[in-house]
Amino acid sequence: MTILVTGGAGFIGSNFVLDWLADPAAEPVVNLDALTYAGNRANLASLEGDARHHFVHGDIGDRARVDQLLATHRPRAIVHFAAESHVDRSIHGPGAFMKTNVEGTFTLLEAARAFWGTLEGDEKAAFRFHHVSTDEVYGSLKPSDPPFAETNPYEPNSPYSASKAASDHLVRAWHHTYGLPVLTTNCSNNYGPYHFPEKLIPLMIVNALAGKPLPVYGDGQQIRDWLYVKDHCSGIRAVLAGGRLGETYNIGGWNEKANLDIVQTVCALLDELRPDPAGPYSRLITYVTDRPGHDRRYAIDARKIERELGWRPAETFETGIRKTVQWYLDHPDWVADVQSGAYKDWVGQHYGAR
Repeated sequence: MTILVTGGAGFIGSNFVLDWLADPAAEPVVNLDALTYAGNRANLASLEGDARHHFVHGDIGDRARVDQLLATHRPRAIVHFAAESHVDRSIHGPGAFMKTNVEGTFTLLEAARAFWGTLEGDEKAAFRFHHVSTDEVYGSLKPSDPPFAETNPYEPNSPYSASKAASDHLVRAWHHTYGLPVLTTNCSNNYGPYHFPEKLIPLMIVNALAGKPLPVYGDGQQIRDWLYVKDHCSGIRAVLAGGRLGETYNIGGWNEKANLDIVQTVCALLDELRPDPAGPYSRLITYVTDRPGHDRRYAIDARKIERELGWRPAETFETGIRKTVQWYLDHPDWVADVQSGAYKDWVGQHYGAR
């Protein structure tokens, strides 16, 4: 028995693969990743030579490749991480998000449905299609609103969140129309090791260490719920093992924080762990023009997964962010390798005019 993981060289996907294979008794992983700018084989370097990890460079939109993998490896589950996920990039170029997140998920669902149709008995009963999504599909909350529950209506406000909402609806429809045994999880903002440095926390760390400005959108009071990536992995495992078919489970960290508070926390940790002779890192905070359509607040109500499956995050924000900052300090070569010319060009283009 194996599992097929899509997007398993990306941030969350690679953490999941590493976490999964840390268990000596876990099934082998077939890891399908297109290796776009955010996919990085270096994330999986510790698995070199591990026969339980079979990496395949390919696209979820390549139906023939997906069909071949399913027929050859006969996975008992597909865990679908592969997605374009950066809101700013979706504003500049939404087409890639429609292609991967919508068309790619459709292709994967159709391949999974065809494969599932060939299974019989216990194999068919055990098969799962686990779709990994985001809290951004729910839109934006007012300060006094309760956190997002699984029953909240979808109100996506960016091309990225709209594309993920569309993929969620496809997964739901393939369950209700065709009976495909699906599970969906909607997570809050992840952070931790191997996070590509275009997102808030790793961008602040690498810019601060380089003495560069720390760009904060608008007034910095946009609020997010923060989830340590290894907690997210354990939540997915819990849902995959015991979630009810066709159900959605929110996975959150119970850590609502304003962006500015996050930046100041990162600065304070760096002041402690890697002091800068030039002064506190907070001197580098620079307010820039806000993102178009920037959602003001996200918050996740994760009581359903706790009630049904007994899952809660193991890390507080204070413990998780310290581990994260320390990881980046300990892995300067990884940071240097991912900061390619294309990445630098994009950062300059995106923040230069702000």
